Amino acid sequence: MDYAERLRRFSINDERLDTEFVKVRSLDAKTLALARIAALVAIGGAEPSFGTEVDAAIGAGATTDEIVDVLGGVTPVVGLARVVAATPNLALALGCDVGFPAGDEF
Repeated sequence: MDYAERLRRFSINDERLDTEFVKVRSLDAKTLALARIAALVAIGGAEPSFGTEVDAAIGAGATTDEIVDVLGGVTPVVGLARVVAATPNLALALGCDVGFPAGDEF
């Protein structure tokens, strides 16, 4: 089935979407995990979800810099407020505490 047919089936909410047509066919594991991290930023995903996708991205060869670059990449689309809200969850998934001790300033 070519991409146009898959798009048509998505657009009509084909009843087989949950089993047959949602399979990712041409993205490598790293790209897929980075795309899913971007989606989590866009929807305000929970930290455990970020953890799952960060683990998948790193397991597929993504660097922490590439993962953080996702934030910059989606900012023009989802807005800075959404990125700022997602950053602590992404940081926790990367094992990084972005909190600042009292009295510290930028």
